[in-house]
Amino acid sequence: MRFLAAAFLLVGSACLSVSAQSANGYPFRASNYDVEAQIQANDQTITVEARVVFIATEVSRNVLVELHPDLHIQSIKITNGQPLNFERDDHAPLLVNVGLPEVLAPGKSISLTFEYSGPVSNEDDSPARGIRLASVDKTSAYLLQPARWFPLTDYPANRYTGTFKIIVPDTFAVVGTGRADAPTSMPGIGRGQVAQSAYVFHCDKAGPVGTFVAGPLQLSQQESEGLTIPVYTPPAQASTAAAYASSLTNILSFYQETFGPLADPPNQPQVTIAQMPDGSLTGFSAPGLVLISARQWSAKPNEELLAELTAGQWWNNRVMPASLADEWLSDGLASYAGAMYAEQSAGVAGLHKALENFAVGSLMFDDTIPISQSQHVDQFTDRYRSIVDDKGAMVFHMLRSEIGDDAFTSLLQEFYKQHTGKNVTLAEFEKLAATKVPPPAKGDPPLNMVSFFSQWLNSTGVPEFKMDYIVYRVPKGFKVVGRIKQDLDLFRMPVEVRVDTEGNPETKKILVTGTSTEFEVDTFGRPKPNGVTIDPNNNLLKSSPKLRVRALVARGESMAQQGKYYDAVQEYQRALDLQSNSSLALFRTGEAMFYEKNYNAAANSFRAALGGDLDPKWLEVWSHIYIGQIYDLNGQRARAVNEYQLAQHLNDNTAGAQEVAAMYIQKPYSGDLSAPASAAATGSGTPASATPASQTSSPGDANSSDKPVLKKRPENSP
Repeated sequence: MRFLAAAFLLVGSACLSVSAQSANGYPFRASNYDVEAQIQANDQTITVEARVVFIATEVSRNVLVELHPDLHIQSIKITNGQPLNFERDDHAPLLVNVGLPEVLAPGKSISLTFEYSGPVSNEDDSPARGIRLASVDKTSAYLLQPARWFPLTDYPANRYTGTFKIIVPDTFAVVGTGRADAPTSMPGIGRGQVAQSAYVFHCDKAGPVGTFVAGPLQLSQQESEGLTIPVYTPPAQASTAAAYASSLTNILSFYQETFGPLADPPNQPQVTIAQMPDGSLTGFSAPGLVLISARQWSAKPNEELLAELTAGQWWNNRVMPASLADEWLSDGLASYAGAMYAEQSAGVAGLHKALENFAVGSLMFDDTIPISQSQHVDQFTDRYRSIVDDKGAMVFHMLRSEIGDDAFTSLLQEFYKQHTGKNVTLAEFEKLAATKVPPPAKGDPPLNMVSFFSQWLNSTGVPEFKMDYIVYRVPKGFKVVGRIKQDLDLFRMPVEVRVDTEGNPETKKILVTGTSTEFEVDTFGRPKPNGVTIDPNNNLLKSSPKLRVRALVARGESMAQQGKYYDAVQEYQRALDLQSNSSLALFRTGEAMFYEKNYNAAANSFRAALGGDLDPKWLEVWSHIYIGQIYDLNGQRARAVNEYQLAQHLNDNTAGAQEVAAMYIQKPYSGDLSAPASAAATGSGTPASATPASQTSSPGDANSSDKPVLKKRPENSP
């Protein structure tokens, strides 16, 4: 245990142990903050003084907080200036335990002042390992609340008020949570130091506030359908502000009608949208603030990502989880809300596209842990997104498909109304959902909500259905007699079976129980060959060989984005073991080899991709471009030009392929591998992605089938 103390400590040592954390969380809850943070752009550090009011939740003399492990604490004092003992746990360095001079009873408050400084950009020391939640460099900075850049208690459940003063170089502007004062100028400290600006934000409404972005941002105030939408972008992208404001307005309108008002009537919702630097999440939602990374910001807004982030205003800021184990009610529902908006804006096709993406994401880590134990997985990681965001979204969709659209909408509206400004548990949602179950239609089995939530929230595994059946001729038509098989022993759920006939199709719900269930469906018309389908509308989360292949490729893509090409190739090979002609797996293998400069192996993989199933279609044009680049790098110019011409003849412009091919016909490819974004945006020769990266945290694009992205981490990435 590392012990830290002031040299002139006057009080007796308290018992300082992380065991002071109470069984139900933290013995003290932070209720108010007064924070002054200076961003040292040249040193890439922050210096902070945070005055925090804590309220005791039980009898205790130990305050336990979470603070970024790389921040060095100089002192912690009480109001009269008396320094206190404090320590970090070597095994849990996020936790700081502070000994108080006396025991406080529940409800009593105490104010402590923390002084600390240090870097926050090391992603290996991040509270979510491998995910950079805060960063400071010479050109920009961002401080997301989950980075614990100021001392937090009971994350992510605590609500608090506060005032935040952010001091930055005067070339920076700051946007963040709360009501902002006009910035004030401050002289630079020391010879040669640049002038500074101070931005003060007042967070008067209790919530998970404390998120800020700083950099060369320009405010574009947009008026859209009666709403004022502040949009912050670099000056060069100010022209995109109107499109983002318009999209945000439409999304807010849909959610207000679907869930309930975000602001207390007659007030209008106030949401600011801003661009955040790359190197972190694809986006982040904080009270009144939506952040989208620079790599995701384009002339046409990614509405799928924007819709999910905006849903966080309802399902993470107004209604908050009671603990990390209850995050499904925020992150999972926000993900599904994005799919609901896709259905609203793009019809059923938009919803089905989102559901397929959720299914692929769910299968990436489907046997890890159940949703109800998500506290054991680091937030924002691929594993967390697979379990909570993707599988969680599918669970909401399955619930909707079982109870019906009207009952589902009523459930969400009532849940939001009852719990606005409160923290909720899975048990509370399950209890309310049980009241919305309609009586079954004639001939359909009843829905057992206990079994439903046990299967999808408290258990792991995804069924893979198989079926055999025989068609009999009967006096009144035909009878289909069959058996549904799957490998989850405790599975119990109504499953729709459709029989396509020469006339109208017949649909029947079958209560599938255990690993094998018999069924019968009577039809008037003759069933078509291979015309019996399980879950024809894809309302269930289920596995299939095709989805398994895509999930393995998605895991490999995630590793490739981090520069772990060897590990990525192992995942692609697992996909090829399931489907040897998967052009996607072969293409991604070639891509990894290309960035490893194993050009012979890369060329072989790209040629194999051309001889595979060519799903998705864009693989063909980009395989030719990659092969052309390899020939250029090896001095075989004529063969390179031939490949670029073959790419041109396909007339496929996915991710700007035609512009790239034309460019390299004119000038040989020289081996520039540092392109930072999509070819559509940069003309860099970037391949497209078949599997959309997860919504708010992946280095890829949440809507990558529309806007393909580079599957290589830029070499100049922070």
